[in-house]
Amino acid sequence: MRKLELQLFGNEAVQGKKLVYLYRILSEAAKENGATLAFTTENGRTKSKDADSTATKDGSIRTPGAAEVEITATSILKKGDALIGKLEKALDDDALVEIWEANLMEPASSGSNKFKGKYFQGYLTEIEYTANADEFVEVSLTFGINGNGEDGDVTVTASQQEQAYAFVDTPKTGA
Repeated sequence: MRKLELQLFGNEAVQGKKLVYLYRILSEAAKENGATLAFTTENGRTKSKDADSTATKDGSIRTPGAAEVEITATSILKKGDALIGKLEKALDDDALVEIWEANLMEPASSGSNKFKGKYFQGYLTEIEYTANADEFVEVSLTFGINGNGEDGDVTVTASQQEQAYAFVDTPKTGA
């Protein structure tokens, strides 16, 4: 009998919830930490290049243009979400936004709560609120990125790693 060596995806594949994005308005860097969006359902990063084609006697040659990077995020709107409000104001004010992409499946060797990732700066170019009658309000964001981003180690706190909510104990919490 012939033995097949199959690639095991269970130990190697990165689940979507393990690739997290953090955001901060650049002008708030001295007083605010990067933060995750509440109830994120989807993130995406696209890198693309246009190329010009020049006809020659020997056939076409292609000249690649500059790479363009776009980051998208979709989340369920959390009541009183301050980050969404800040990001929408950044769109109105043409304010630069910092974005970190962290892969929670790849811890960095430089310390605890650090993960391999990328750092970007760009502008929020589109925000869309979708409110279907029988569903939660969904917010979709699109960022146009300056440059290509830089590789590095990203700090993601334990509570940010938990994403949607943190443990709350049974005693009353006040008022």
